[in-house]
Parts: sequence; C-alpha cells; structure tokens
Amino acid sequence: MRARLAATGEPSSPVPTVEELRSRLAVVQARILAAGGDLERVRIVVVTKGFDLRVAEVVRAAGMSDLGENYADELVDKAAALGGAWHFLGAVQRNKVRRLAPFVALWQGVDRAEEGVAIARAAPGARVLVEVDTTAAPGRGGVAPREVAALVDALRGQGLDVAGLMTVAPAGGASDGRAAAAFACVASLVAELGLAEASMGMSDDLDVAVANGSTMVRVGRALLGPRPYPASVPQ
Repeated sequence: MRARLAATGEPSSPVPTVEELRSRLAVVQARILAAGGDLERVRIVVVTKGFDLRVAEVVRAAGMSDLGENYADELVDKAAALGGAWHFLGAVQRNKVRRLAPFVALWQGVDRAEEGVAIARAAPGARVLVEVDTTAAPGRGGVAPREVAALVDALRGQGLDVAGLMTVAPAGGASDGRAAAAFACVASLVAELGLAEASMGMSDDLDVAVANGSTMVRVGRALLGPRPYPASVPQ
C-alpha cells in the first residue's frame, strides 16, 4: 500500500531541514505580500501528498500547522502518527469518509451532495469547502459556478458548516490570464454567498490567487520540492 511505503520511507523522499523549510516559507510569504496579501489573512496549507512521514514531521517542527493530503490512506497514517488538524483536498470516496473523519478539520473539495451526506453522518457539523470547476476540462472535479449556490444550500441542509469555496486554476493559466479569471470568478461567488474562505492558488499561481482574493493557498512543491512519485498514482 502506498501510504505504508511513504510512512516507512520507501520510496524515500528528500527530507529538508527545519532551517531549509523556514527559508522556503519566507519566500512563499514574500510572494503573498508582494501580491497584496496579508499574512494574518492568507493561510498556507502545506501539501504533503507523496512525501513520507519524516517530511511531515519536519513541516510541523518548522511551525507549520496546516497540512493537507489528497489520499485517504496517507492522511490517516500521517495524522495518526502526528496528530493535529488536517485538510483533505479534493474528491473523497464515500466509503473512506468514516476512516478520515477523526482526523480532518476541513474537507476541501466537496462537489456532490452525496459526499456531504457521508461527511455529515461521520462528522456532524463538519467544516467543508465546495469545489468550483472553472475550467470545464474533462476529469476535473468541482461544480459549475451556476450550481454552487444550490450545493451550498444542500450541504447546509445536512448540517455542515460551509466555510467557503475552493478551486484549481487551469494548468499554465498563471501567465495568460486564465488563472486570474478563474480566481476572480470564485472570489465573486464567495462574496455573493457571504462565505469566509476562498482556497485558491498553488505553487505556480499563488501570486495570482492572492491578488484575486485568496484566503488560503495550498503549497507543496514550493516548500517541499518535487514529489518522489507521480501524483497520478491511484489512491
């Protein structure tokens, strides 16, 4: 199982020192400030997907408390070892919700009412973000912007705390305006619906996201370096 391999160091991933991580964090923070962001307002979620447990330990030792995972097995293994609050990023298989529930503080990427039902059963009142698809690309998660309000209402009807929205911008869109348009769209929906959080931006486009109202960036490579194996490996 991949999560077990990651936890034991096979395949191994480079383990940065606390000093290296803090130096990289300072660079990310400088980018946020340069984009007009407020470090008290914009949270940095460190995405440890694909990195073994030792890397997550160093992240915590460097003072970063918000960690995120895309894969259920990895999150459960790391959270069981390290404790703390975790973000689950992206689509979740309903049959894995109960295992995840004790460890997840924020479910980022809910895009179906059925997911909300499963989360509400396992973790009543859980905090969630709705994922918005601003690309219409095949295989992308999220709901179309016109469907967001209805899903927010449905999740609230399940007793969930819908804190805001999240999105993933078009690949390569930071340089041609597509990312800015996607982020502006989501930020507008957040304001329209009276929500608090806009989880937008990753290593390549966090500057554009912050400039367009992001309150939470999800950063992996800019802090931890390249992942030790392809992110496309199934859960």
